[in-house]
Amino acid sequence: MTPSNQRCSVAIIGGGAAGITAAAVLRKRAPQLSVTIVEPSSTHDYQPAWTLVGAGEYDVATTRRRLKAVLPAGVSLIQQRAHSFEPTSNRVQLEDGSILEYEQLIVAAGLQTNWQLIDGLVDTLGKNGVCSNYSYDTAPYTWECVQGMQNGRALFTQPPMPIKCPGAPQKILYMAADHFKRKGRKVELGFCNAGPAIFGVPFYAKALMQVVKHYGIATHFGYNLVAVNGPGKEAVFETTVDGMKIRHIEKFDMLHVTPPQSAPDFIKNSPLADAAGFVAVNKHSLQSTLFPNVFALGDCAGTANSKTAAAVRAQAPIMVSNLLALRMGSALSAQYDGYASCPLTTSVGKIILAEFGYDGVVMPSFAADPRKPARRYWHLKKRFLPWLYWNQMLMGNTGPDWHAKREYPDTLPSISP
Repeated sequence: MTPSNQRCSVAIIGGGAAGITAAAVLRKRAPQLSVTIVEPSSTHDYQPAWTLVGAGEYDVATTRRRLKAVLPAGVSLIQQRAHSFEPTSNRVQLEDGSILEYEQLIVAAGLQTNWQLIDGLVDTLGKNGVCSNYSYDTAPYTWECVQGMQNGRALFTQPPMPIKCPGAPQKILYMAADHFKRKGRKVELGFCNAGPAIFGVPFYAKALMQVVKHYGIATHFGYNLVAVNGPGKEAVFETTVDGMKIRHIEKFDMLHVTPPQSAPDFIKNSPLADAAGFVAVNKHSLQSTLFPNVFALGDCAGTANSKTAAAVRAQAPIMVSNLLALRMGSALSAQYDGYASCPLTTSVGKIILAEFGYDGVVMPSFAADPRKPARRYWHLKKRFLPWLYWNQMLMGNTGPDWHAKREYPDTLPSISP
Protein backbone atom coordinates (compact mmCIF):
# COMPACT_ATOMS: atom_id res chain seq x y z
CA MET A 1 0.00 0.00 0.00
CA THR A 2 1.50 3.34 -1.04
CA PRO A 3 1.69 5.88 1.83
CA SER A 4 -0.51 8.93 1.24
CA ASN A 5 0.75 12.50 1.38
CA GLN A 6 -0.59 15.09 3.85
CA ARG A 7 -0.68 18.88 3.80
CA CYS A 8 -0.83 21.61 6.44
CA SER A 9 -0.24 25.32 6.85
CA VAL A 10 2.50 24.84 9.47
CA ALA A 11 4.41 21.64 10.15
CA ILE A 12 6.20 21.28 13.48
CA ILE A 13 8.89 18.66 13.85
CA GLY A 14 9.05 17.61 17.51
CA GLY A 15 6.48 17.26 20.27
CA GLY A 16 8.66 18.22 23.22
CA ALA A 17 8.57 21.47 25.18
CA ALA A 18 9.46 23.61 22.16
CA GLY A 19 7.12 21.94 19.66
CA ILE A 20 4.06 21.84 21.91
CA THR A 21 4.56 25.42 23.16
CA ALA A 22 5.05 26.74 19.64
CA ALA A 23 1.92 24.93 18.44
CA ALA A 24 -0.15 26.24 21.36
CA VAL A 25 0.97 29.86 20.87
CA LEU A 26 0.39 29.59 17.13
CA ARG A 27 -3.14 28.18 17.58
CA LYS A 28 -4.01 31.02 19.97
CA ARG A 29 -2.82 33.70 17.58
CA ALA A 30 -3.90 32.16 14.27
CA PRO A 31 -6.61 29.52 14.84
CA GLN A 32 -7.43 29.47 11.13
CA LEU A 33 -4.12 27.78 10.30
CA SER A 34 -3.82 24.01 10.10
CA VAL A 35 -0.97 22.86 12.34
CA THR A 36 0.56 19.38 12.35
CA ILE A 37 3.12 18.03 14.83
CA VAL A 38 5.38 15.14 13.85
CA GLU A 39 6.53 13.23 16.96
CA PRO A 40 7.25 9.49 17.38
CA SER A 41 6.80 9.29 21.15
CA SER A 42 3.43 8.64 22.75
CA THR A 43 4.44 10.41 25.98
CA HIS A 44 5.66 13.86 26.98
CA ASP A 45 8.15 14.46 29.82
CA TYR A 46 8.80 17.42 32.08
CA GLN A 47 12.55 16.90 32.01
CA PRO A 48 13.63 19.75 34.34
CA ALA A 49 12.29 17.74 37.31
CA TRP A 50 14.57 14.75 36.68
CA THR A 51 17.35 16.40 38.69
CA LEU A 52 14.98 16.50 41.66
CA VAL A 53 14.03 12.86 41.03
CA GLY A 54 17.70 11.94 41.34
CA ALA A 55 17.82 13.71 44.70
CA GLY A 56 14.74 11.96 46.07
CA GLU A 57 12.70 15.17 45.94
CA TYR A 58 10.26 14.37 43.11
CA ASP A 59 8.22 11.41 41.91
CA VAL A 60 9.36 10.43 38.43
CA ALA A 61 5.87 9.25 37.46
CA THR A 62 4.54 12.81 37.76
CA THR A 63 7.04 14.03 35.15
CA ARG A 64 5.36 12.05 32.34
CA ARG A 65 1.97 12.44 30.63
CA ARG A 66 0.39 11.05 27.48
CA LEU A 67 1.34 13.18 24.48
CA LYS A 68 -2.25 13.38 23.27
CA ALA A 69 -3.31 14.74 26.67
CA VAL A 70 -1.05 17.80 26.30
CA LEU A 71 -1.54 18.34 22.57
CA PRO A 72 -3.15 21.76 21.90
CA ALA A 73 -6.74 21.65 20.69
CA GLY A 74 -6.99 21.67 16.91
CA VAL A 75 -3.45 20.44 16.32
CA SER A 76 -3.00 17.26 14.27
CA LEU A 77 -0.47 14.60 15.28
CA ILE A 78 1.56 12.30 13.04
CA GLN A 79 3.05 9.79 15.43
CA GLN A 80 6.21 8.79 13.62
CA ARG A 81 9.70 10.05 12.94
CA ALA A 82 10.70 12.66 10.42
CA HIS A 83 13.19 11.07 8.04
CA SER A 84 14.46 13.92 5.88
CA PHE A 85 13.76 17.48 4.77
CA GLU A 86 13.10 18.74 1.24
CA PRO A 87 12.99 22.49 1.89
CA THR A 88 13.17 23.56 -1.75
CA SER A 89 9.83 21.82 -2.34
CA ASN A 90 8.38 22.50 1.16
CA ARG A 91 8.18 18.84 2.11
CA VAL A 92 9.22 16.53 4.94
CA GLN A 93 9.65 12.85 4.25
CA LEU A 94 8.39 10.68 7.09
CA GLU A 95 9.71 7.35 8.31
CA ASP A 96 7.02 5.34 6.52
CA GLY A 97 7.86 6.98 3.19
CA SER A 98 4.91 9.36 3.16
CA ILE A 99 5.29 13.10 2.60
CA LEU A 100 4.09 16.04 4.69
CA GLU A 101 3.76 19.23 2.67
CA TYR A 102 3.78 22.61 4.41
CA GLU A 103 3.70 26.35 3.87
CA GLN A 104 5.93 27.06 6.88
CA LEU A 105 8.10 24.64 8.83
CA ILE A 106 9.08 24.84 12.52
CA VAL A 107 11.88 22.54 13.63
CA ALA A 108 11.76 21.80 17.37
CA ALA A 109 13.31 18.36 17.60
CA GLY A 110 15.44 18.88 20.71
CA LEU A 111 18.81 17.25 21.33
CA GLN A 112 19.99 13.72 20.69
CA THR A 113 21.43 11.89 23.71
CA ASN A 114 24.50 9.91 22.64
CA TRP A 115 25.02 7.36 25.43
CA GLN A 116 26.91 5.10 23.03
CA LEU A 117 29.78 7.56 22.61
CA ILE A 118 31.10 6.60 26.06
CA ASP A 119 32.56 3.09 25.79
CA GLY A 120 30.91 0.63 28.17
CA LEU A 121 28.28 3.08 29.44
CA VAL A 122 25.22 1.47 27.87
CA ASP A 123 26.09 -1.92 29.39
CA THR A 124 26.55 -0.60 32.93
CA LEU A 125 24.10 2.30 33.20
CA GLY A 126 21.58 1.66 35.95
CA LYS A 127 23.84 -0.71 37.89
CA ASN A 128 27.31 -0.89 39.42
CA GLY A 129 26.79 2.59 40.88
CA VAL A 130 26.62 4.18 37.41
CA CYS A 131 23.63 6.53 37.15
CA SER A 132 22.27 9.52 35.24
CA ASN A 133 19.48 12.06 35.64
CA TYR A 134 19.30 12.49 31.87
CA SER A 135 16.48 10.02 31.24
CA TYR A 136 13.14 9.06 32.73
CA ASP A 137 14.25 5.46 33.20
CA THR A 138 17.59 6.15 34.88
CA ALA A 139 16.93 9.15 37.15
CA PRO A 140 15.42 7.09 40.01
CA TYR A 141 18.59 4.96 40.21
CA THR A 142 20.57 8.12 40.96
CA TRP A 143 18.67 8.48 44.23
CA GLU A 144 19.30 4.80 45.00
CA CYS A 145 23.01 5.43 44.55
CA VAL A 146 23.00 8.58 46.69
CA GLN A 147 21.10 6.82 49.48
CA GLY A 148 23.40 3.81 49.34
CA MET A 149 26.66 5.78 49.61
CA GLN A 150 27.99 5.43 53.16
CA ASN A 151 31.56 6.36 52.24
CA GLY A 152 33.88 6.09 49.25
CA ARG A 153 34.20 8.19 46.11
CA ALA A 154 31.42 9.78 44.05
CA LEU A 155 32.23 11.34 40.68
CA PHE A 156 29.96 13.60 38.62
CA THR A 157 30.70 14.28 34.95
CA GLN A 158 29.91 16.91 32.35
CA PRO A 159 30.67 16.44 28.63
CA PRO A 160 31.51 19.12 26.07
CA MET A 161 28.75 21.58 25.25
CA PRO A 162 26.04 21.73 24.12
CA ILE A 163 23.88 19.80 26.59
CA LYS A 164 20.36 20.18 27.95
CA CYS A 165 20.51 22.56 30.91
CA PRO A 166 24.25 23.12 31.40
CA GLY A 167 23.75 23.49 35.14
CA ALA A 168 22.12 20.08 35.63
CA PRO A 169 25.35 18.07 36.09
CA GLN A 170 26.29 20.15 39.13
CA LYS A 171 22.76 20.46 40.52
CA ILE A 172 22.77 16.78 41.48
CA LEU A 173 26.37 17.13 42.70
CA TYR A 174 25.41 19.78 45.25
CA MET A 175 22.22 18.03 46.38
CA ALA A 176 24.13 14.78 46.86
CA ALA A 177 26.85 16.66 48.76
CA ASP A 178 24.20 18.23 50.97
CA HIS A 179 22.65 14.82 51.64
CA PHE A 180 26.01 13.29 52.59
CA LYS A 181 26.79 16.24 54.86
CA ARG A 182 23.42 16.04 56.64
CA LYS A 183 23.85 12.30 57.16
CA GLY A 184 27.43 12.66 58.38
CA ARG A 185 28.80 10.46 55.60
CA LYS A 186 32.44 10.72 54.56
CA VAL A 187 32.18 10.72 50.78
CA GLU A 188 34.96 12.03 48.54
CA LEU A 189 33.36 14.18 45.84
CA GLY A 190 34.75 14.98 42.40
CA PHE A 191 33.37 17.04 39.51
CA CYS A 192 34.93 16.12 36.16
CA ASN A 193 34.02 18.70 33.53
CA ALA A 194 35.19 18.59 29.92
CA GLY A 195 34.90 22.38 29.88
CA PRO A 196 37.31 24.95 31.29
CA ALA A 197 35.10 26.34 34.09
CA ILE A 198 32.32 25.44 36.51
CA PHE A 199 29.78 27.52 34.54
CA GLY A 200 29.82 29.41 31.28
CA VAL A 201 28.80 32.77 32.77
CA PRO A 202 31.64 34.15 34.96
CA PHE A 203 29.23 36.23 37.06
CA TYR A 204 27.63 33.04 38.38
CA ALA A 205 30.74 30.86 38.17
CA LYS A 206 32.46 32.79 40.97
CA ALA A 207 29.54 32.12 43.31
CA LEU A 208 29.39 28.46 42.33
CA MET A 209 33.08 28.01 43.12
CA GLN A 210 32.23 29.12 46.65
CA VAL A 211 29.61 26.35 46.76
CA VAL A 212 32.26 23.89 45.59
CA LYS A 213 34.58 25.09 48.35
CA HIS A 214 31.80 24.77 50.95
CA TYR A 215 31.38 21.06 50.19
CA GLY A 216 35.06 20.32 49.65
CA ILE A 217 34.52 19.12 46.08
CA ALA A 218 37.58 18.39 43.95
CA THR A 219 37.20 19.95 40.49
CA HIS A 220 38.84 18.57 37.36
CA PHE A 221 38.42 20.81 34.33
CA GLY A 222 39.27 19.60 30.83
CA TYR A 223 38.34 16.05 31.91
CA ASN A 224 36.11 14.33 29.34
CA LEU A 225 34.62 10.92 30.19
CA VAL A 226 35.30 8.48 27.33
CA ALA A 227 34.84 5.01 28.88
CA VAL A 228 33.34 3.27 31.91
CA ASN A 229 34.17 -0.11 33.41
CA GLY A 230 31.16 -0.63 35.64
CA PRO A 231 32.09 -3.93 37.32
CA GLY A 232 35.64 -2.68 37.87
CA LYS A 233 34.39 0.70 39.15
CA GLU A 234 36.73 2.62 36.83
CA ALA A 235 36.04 5.73 34.76
CA VAL A 236 38.38 6.72 31.93
CA PHE A 237 38.83 10.43 31.25
CA GLU A 238 40.66 12.12 28.42
CA THR A 239 42.54 15.40 28.76
CA THR A 240 44.58 17.39 26.28
CA VAL A 241 48.08 18.53 27.29
CA ASP A 242 50.28 20.40 24.80
CA GLY A 243 48.09 19.15 21.96
CA MET A 244 48.34 15.52 23.05
CA LYS A 245 45.43 13.47 24.38
CA ILE A 246 46.15 11.74 27.68
CA ARG A 247 43.92 9.19 29.44
CA HIS A 248 43.39 8.99 33.18
CA ILE A 249 41.70 6.16 35.07
CA GLU A 250 39.69 7.24 38.11
CA LYS A 251 38.19 4.81 40.62
CA PHE A 252 34.65 5.41 41.84
CA ASP A 253 31.93 3.97 44.03
CA MET A 254 29.26 6.12 42.44
CA LEU A 255 29.43 7.73 38.99
CA HIS A 256 26.79 10.19 37.79
CA VAL A 257 27.15 10.53 34.02
CA THR A 258 25.92 13.36 31.85
CA PRO A 259 25.95 11.88 28.32
CA PRO A 260 27.31 13.66 25.23
CA GLN A 261 24.55 15.36 23.25
CA SER A 262 24.13 16.76 19.77
CA ALA A 263 21.59 17.83 17.22
CA PRO A 264 19.57 14.84 15.93
CA ASP A 265 21.18 12.98 13.03
CA PHE A 266 18.30 13.71 10.65
CA ILE A 267 18.95 17.43 11.17
CA LYS A 268 22.75 17.15 10.96
CA ASN A 269 22.45 15.44 7.59
CA SER A 270 19.86 17.83 6.19
CA PRO A 271 19.97 20.99 4.02
CA LEU A 272 18.79 22.95 7.08
CA ALA A 273 21.95 22.41 9.14
CA ASP A 274 24.74 24.79 10.01
CA ALA A 275 28.37 23.68 10.34
CA ALA A 276 27.73 22.32 13.84
CA GLY A 277 24.72 20.28 12.73
CA PHE A 278 22.02 22.50 14.25
CA VAL A 279 19.29 24.30 12.32
CA ALA A 280 20.91 27.41 10.84
CA VAL A 281 18.88 30.38 12.06
CA ASN A 282 19.21 34.06 12.75
CA LYS A 283 19.80 34.13 16.50
CA HIS A 284 17.35 36.98 17.03
CA SER A 285 14.46 36.25 14.63
CA LEU A 286 14.79 32.42 14.78
CA GLN A 287 14.20 32.33 11.02
CA SER A 288 16.34 30.01 8.92
CA THR A 289 19.26 31.76 7.22
CA LEU A 290 18.91 29.30 4.32
CA PHE A 291 15.16 28.94 3.72
CA PRO A 292 12.91 31.90 4.64
CA ASN A 293 9.80 29.84 5.42
CA VAL A 294 11.65 27.67 7.95
CA PHE A 295 12.01 28.52 11.65
CA ALA A 296 13.54 26.69 14.61
CA LEU A 297 13.43 27.01 18.38
CA GLY A 298 14.51 25.06 21.41
CA ASP A 299 17.55 22.84 21.73
CA CYS A 300 18.00 22.02 18.03
CA ALA A 301 18.19 25.67 16.94
CA GLY A 302 21.64 26.98 16.05
CA THR A 303 21.54 29.75 18.62
CA ALA A 304 24.22 30.39 21.24
CA ASN A 305 21.83 30.47 24.21
CA SER A 306 21.74 27.98 27.07
CA LYS A 307 19.41 25.12 26.17
CA THR A 308 16.67 25.24 28.81
CA ALA A 309 12.87 25.20 29.06
CA ALA A 310 13.02 28.87 30.06
CA ALA A 311 14.68 29.64 26.74
CA VAL A 312 11.81 27.89 24.94
CA ARG A 313 9.28 29.94 26.90
CA ALA A 314 11.04 33.12 25.76
CA GLN A 315 11.54 31.98 22.16
CA ALA A 316 8.07 30.65 21.32
CA PRO A 317 6.11 33.94 21.20
CA ILE A 318 8.94 35.65 19.31
CA MET A 319 9.23 32.88 16.74
CA VAL A 320 5.44 32.74 16.24
CA SER A 321 5.25 36.53 15.83
CA ASN A 322 7.89 36.39 13.12
CA LEU A 323 6.30 33.42 11.35
CA LEU A 324 2.96 35.24 11.22
CA ALA A 325 4.67 38.44 10.06
CA LEU A 326 6.23 36.46 7.21
CA ARG A 327 2.82 35.14 6.19
CA MET A 328 1.50 38.72 6.10
CA GLY A 329 4.50 40.06 4.17
CA SER A 330 5.59 42.22 7.10
CA ALA A 331 9.05 42.75 8.59
CA LEU A 332 10.21 40.24 11.20
CA SER A 333 10.54 42.66 14.09
CA ALA A 334 10.35 40.37 17.15
CA GLN A 335 13.81 39.81 18.62
CA TYR A 336 15.11 37.07 20.95
CA ASP A 337 17.88 38.27 23.28
CA GLY A 338 19.25 34.83 24.19
CA TYR A 339 17.47 34.68 27.54
CA ALA A 340 17.72 31.44 29.51
CA SER A 341 17.26 30.52 33.14
CA CYS A 342 19.02 27.85 35.15
CA PRO A 343 17.84 27.24 38.73
CA LEU A 344 21.05 25.89 40.27
CA THR A 345 20.20 23.77 43.31
CA THR A 346 23.03 24.43 45.76
CA SER A 347 21.43 22.15 48.37
CA VAL A 348 18.12 20.45 49.10
CA GLY A 349 16.25 23.65 49.86
CA LYS A 350 18.20 26.50 48.22
CA ILE A 351 18.82 27.68 44.69
CA ILE A 352 20.92 30.23 42.81
CA LEU A 353 18.57 31.43 40.07
CA ALA A 354 20.94 32.06 37.16
CA GLU A 355 19.31 34.11 34.39
CA PHE A 356 21.31 35.43 31.45
CA GLY A 357 21.24 36.16 27.73
CA TYR A 358 23.59 36.16 24.80
CA ASP A 359 27.28 36.77 25.63
CA GLY A 360 26.62 36.03 29.32
CA VAL A 361 24.69 39.26 29.93
CA VAL A 362 23.10 38.99 33.40
CA MET A 363 19.32 39.28 33.05
CA PRO A 364 17.53 38.45 36.33
CA SER A 365 13.77 38.70 36.71
CA PHE A 366 14.13 40.04 40.25
CA ALA A 367 16.24 42.87 41.65
CA ALA A 368 17.84 40.83 44.47
CA ASP A 369 21.41 39.66 43.86
CA PRO A 370 20.89 36.35 41.98
CA ARG A 371 24.21 34.92 43.18
CA LYS A 372 22.86 34.45 46.70
CA PRO A 373 21.26 31.00 47.26
CA ALA A 374 17.64 31.45 48.33
CA ARG A 375 14.91 29.18 49.67
CA ARG A 376 12.16 30.98 47.73
CA TYR A 377 13.69 29.81 44.46
CA TRP A 378 13.58 26.21 45.69
CA HIS A 379 9.79 26.49 45.99
CA LEU A 380 9.74 28.16 42.58
CA LYS A 381 11.51 25.19 40.97
CA LYS A 382 9.83 22.37 42.85
CA ARG A 383 6.25 23.60 42.86
CA PHE A 384 5.53 26.65 40.70
CA LEU A 385 7.56 25.89 37.56
CA PRO A 386 6.05 22.42 37.00
CA TRP A 387 2.57 23.92 37.39
CA LEU A 388 3.50 26.74 35.01
CA TYR A 389 4.81 24.23 32.47
CA TRP A 390 1.80 21.88 32.40
CA ASN A 391 -0.98 24.42 32.94
CA GLN A 392 0.27 27.52 31.16
CA MET A 393 3.27 27.14 28.87
CA LEU A 394 2.05 24.02 27.03
CA MET A 395 -1.30 25.76 26.58
CA GLY A 396 0.28 28.74 24.86
CA ASN A 397 0.19 31.09 27.85
CA THR A 398 3.82 32.12 28.20
CA GLY A 399 2.89 34.86 30.64
CA PRO A 400 4.69 38.06 31.64
CA ASP A 401 8.43 38.36 31.26
CA TRP A 402 10.34 40.38 33.84
CA HIS A 403 13.93 39.59 32.92
CA ALA A 404 16.13 42.61 32.34
CA LYS A 405 19.80 43.53 32.20
CA ARG A 406 20.86 44.52 35.72
CA GLU A 407 24.11 45.59 37.33
CA TYR A 408 25.56 44.18 40.57
CA PRO A 409 28.77 44.84 42.50
CA ASP A 410 31.81 42.68 41.77
CA THR A 411 32.02 41.67 45.42
CA LEU A 412 30.22 38.39 46.06
CA PRO A 413 27.37 38.35 48.56
CA SER A 414 27.52 35.89 51.44
CA ILE A 415 27.19 32.40 49.95
CA SER A 416 25.41 29.93 52.23
CA PRO A 417 24.42 26.89 50.13
